Amino acid sequence: MSTPPLPAHLLSGVPAHAYWRGWPEVQQDLRAGRGVLLGTVLAGLAAGVLWWLLAPRADYRVTEAGPVPIGTPTGELQVGDDAVLLFVLLGFGLLAGAAAWRVRRGRGVGMLLVLAVGTSLGAVVAWQTGELLGAAPTEAQLTELGARVTTGLGLGSLPVLAAAPFAALLAYLAGALVSADDALGRHGRDDSRSPAG
Repeated sequence: MSTPPLPAHLLSGVPAHAYWRGWPEVQQDLRAGRGVLLGTVLAGLAAGVLWWLLAPRADYRVTEAGPVPIGTPTGELQVGDDAVLLFVLLGFGLLAGAAAWRVRRGRGVGMLLVLAVGTSLGAVVAWQTGELLGAAPTEAQLTELGARVTTGLGLGSLPVLAAAPFAALLAYLAGALVSADDALGRHGRDDSRSPAG
C-alpha cells in the first residue's frame, strides 16, 4: 500500500529537499556520522585524562599505625570526583553536539542516533580512563613504611554518565532550532526523488 501524494496546495512553495525521506536519509546520516562516532569515542580518552587531572585527591603517608593524611583532606572526595566528571562530561557533550552539527551531510535523525551512542560510549571511555589513571594504591604500597600514596579515583553515581549525551543532543537541537532553512542547511542530499519517495 503506497502513501498517497500530498495535495498540491501543501506542496506549493516548499522545496523538495525540505521533506524527510525516511530510511534512505537515516542511512545517509549514519554514513556521514561514522567520523562523529569515532571522534566522540576517542575524545572520551581526553575527557578521562582531564577528569583525572582535575578531580580532588588526598595524599597519605604510610606509617606503622597505618596511612596518615598529609594536610587536611576533605571528607567529600567521592562527591568531588563525581561533580568534576559531571562538568567534564557536560563540556564534552556540548563540544560533540556542536561538532556533529557542523557535518552538513548528516543533519537528520540518524545523526542524533550516532551522537547519542557516540557520547554515551565516550562517557564510559572517560570514566574507565580516569579510574585506570587514578587507580587506588595496591596492598604492597599500603604496607611499605614511609611510602606516599594517593587515594584512587572512582565514580560513585553512574547517572553522571548521562550528562554527555544529554548535553550533546541539547547542543545539536539548539542548532536545529536556530536554523532558518527547512532542510537544516543540509548538503549532499539527493533531491531528484519525490517527497513521497
